[in-house]
Amino acid sequence: MILEKSYQIGSVVQMKKQHPCGNNEWQITRVGADIKIKCLQCQRSVMLQRIEFNKKLKKVLSFGEEA
Repeated sequence: MILEKSYQIGSVVQMKKQHPCGNNEWQITRVGADIKIKCLQCQRSVMLQRIEFNKKLKKVLSFGEEA
């Protein structure tokens, strides 16, 4: 059984590696086959495949609101 990490649009997550700006906290802005995350310090956006995102995710800091 594969254990899926729970996150949704608006969730704040911590990644394993830091962004070049020095921050490792991101907000999820799009969820689908790809996941789009935005750096909370410099506001840059990155789009990752879901599998790659799940490998790089360290933990979910706060859950977003469900639409």
